[in-house]
Amino acid sequence: MISANRQVWALLGHAALTQLLTFVLRPATTYRAIELGVPASWLGVLSGSFAVVPLLLALPAGHVVDRLGERRVMFAGSLLMCVAGTLLLALGHAVPGLIAGSVVLGTAHLGAIVGQQALVANSTTSGRMDSAFGYYTFAASLGQAAGPLLIVAFGGTQAVPDTTPIFQGSIAIALVLFALTFAIRSTGAARRRAVAEDVGLRQLLRLPGLPGALLTACTVLAAVDISLVYLPALGAERGIASSLIGTLLVLRAASSMASRFFLGRLSEAVGRRRLLVLSIFGAAAGLAVAAAPAPVWLLLVAVTVAGFGLGVGQPLTMSWLAESAPPGARGRAMSLRLTGNRAGQVIIPGAIGMVAAGLGSAGVLWVTAAGLALTGTLARKLPVNHPSGR
Repeated sequence: MISANRQVWALLGHAALTQLLTFVLRPATTYRAIELGVPASWLGVLSGSFAVVPLLLALPAGHVVDRLGERRVMFAGSLLMCVAGTLLLALGHAVPGLIAGSVVLGTAHLGAIVGQQALVANSTTSGRMDSAFGYYTFAASLGQAAGPLLIVAFGGTQAVPDTTPIFQGSIAIALVLFALTFAIRSTGAARRRAVAEDVGLRQLLRLPGLPGALLTACTVLAAVDISLVYLPALGAERGIASSLIGTLLVLRAASSMASRFFLGRLSEAVGRRRLLVLSIFGAAAGLAVAAAPAPVWLLLVAVTVAGFGLGVGQPLTMSWLAESAPPGARGRAMSLRLTGNRAGQVIIPGAIGMVAAGLGSAGVLWVTAAGLALTGTLARKLPVNHPSGR
């Protein structure tokens, strides 16, 4: 029998390694494409190939989780992560091989995270959801932060690193990820199968407050992506040193991790809905101030506040969905959220870029802040389903 503590640490390790591998292999694939002389216009196709399968298969993957259990889907995702690294190593000397490896990597990532999120939802009691998803997303953020460091460790410090040792090292780490799956047990999908059969997508879409929760999740995630792209662009426009921009990005990531680590305590103290609304408005204010001409100290404070607020949105919407969805349909609830996130990552940055055309990077950040403020206003109408009653 697997102990509860062993299960928790295995799950957190699985989450961290999944993100670490993703944040190693995706940039390494881009570097390999640059080595091959792939035109910049094709890099977008390569990047998009990672997201195509998750967008199409997220909902079916959630259904499989509800029917067969979390471990089997995580097992498949971990195995495909090994396959992705092997494909990139063996076939990455040509663009079709890179695209194939990227597609498999996206599929592997989908299986791993849908299984992980459903496992957190199905193995956590109602009053502990915020804390559990806070720790889970903290572990995922830790993996995302460690990924780029491994590119340096495996590939060296040159502008375009040697990608062969990166792919080789990634395969070794993927084998560890695969082994971790054996330390995880499902939460009894067979007992929930009858419930899973009775709950369809239509019933999930009728959950009170679901559109608001999905909008909140995808807007916050899009804001994170936009900040990663447009803070460096803002620095280039205003002649801000790249070292300071790097410090700002590190502060944003670190403050997001801090908010996730203490999420359970914050939610109990403030209330889930109030914390969600305050965090979104805080992120909006932080981005707005960061986009304005400001002294360095205020820029550091603003980005730290924005990062703290942006770190709250994802785990809180996860826990809200987990408590709102029936026990036999939580895999599909998590995959529905993932589908909305991927769609938002594609649509929202482009839409904001068009609205802010001609206003520069600061205009994009200001429009993003306004979008967050609107989202925070709508989040005030989310129904309360937290034990604190707030």
